[in-house]
Amino acid sequence: MRHTEGFHGRRMRGGFFGPGFPFGGPEFGGPGGFGPGGPGFRGQRRGGRGSRLNVRPAVLALLLERPMHGYEIIQELDSRTNGIWRPSPGSVYPTLQLLEDEGLIEAAAEGGRKSYHLTDAGRPEAETAAQNPPWASIGDDTMNQVQDFRDAAVGIMGALKQVGFNGTPEQRQKALEVLNETKRKLYAILADAE
Repeated sequence: MRHTEGFHGRRMRGGFFGPGFPFGGPEFGGPGGFGPGGPGFRGQRRGGRGSRLNVRPAVLALLLERPMHGYEIIQELDSRTNGIWRPSPGSVYPTLQLLEDEGLIEAAAEGGRKSYHLTDAGRPEAETAAQNPPWASIGDDTMNQVQDFRDAAVGIMGALKQVGFNGTPEQRQKALEVLNETKRKLYAILADAE
């Protein structure tokens, strides 16, 4: 891992802006990133502040379609929501264990991984969950808006990297002030809504 100096001469891992930039990873930022899947966004339903999509019915609805292993379930939810909802392993695997303990699913070893399938006891709840799966609450408007956020954030990061690499110390200081002011304005939007 290479180390470089940031705005204030501090050494940072992973490049000028440190790990998590620019918005890489499976959830628009991955660990430490920004946007859906980054801090404060994981598993939240857009338009329902603080509400969370429920992993249990999502798992059951998916297993009604076919047996899957845990990581496959995570990937499938990520795919069906265009990257908006990618539950963490820390929420999916305990849910699988709970469903197995309740006798609603069973695990079978396949190629070194556990593949889960519904039991007869789990089928009724899975069929109910599949009638209105959690990912259905995420509409096209939300998906389009998230893509607009991603595009804007990537553009901002491109401009910020140019200032960071090519700007004078004074220009970098001005950029830092703009960023801090922008952060305050973004939080003010949430405060106004309350």
